[in-house]
Amino acid sequence: MVRAVVLVKSPKRLIAARLRKVAAVDYSFPISGQFDAIAVVQVGSLSEIKGVTSEIHKIRGVERTETMVEVQ
Repeated sequence: MVRAVVLVKSPKRLIAARLRKVAAVDYSFPISGQFDAIAVVQVGSLSEIKGVTSEIHKIRGVERTETMVEVQ
């Protein structure tokens, strides 16, 4: 399994709830600072991360993301 954290920039208030609707997102929550929410993603392989971030970018209001993959 591969786990990653996706930082999401969005002016939408309920962006964390919208992120939870993406199948590979284990959980998400709002944060303060440069980004507005975090999505914790778990997939079977590293190559699947791009597909998940593409789905996140399709959510209305998402301006940008930054993805950090867990190193084991």
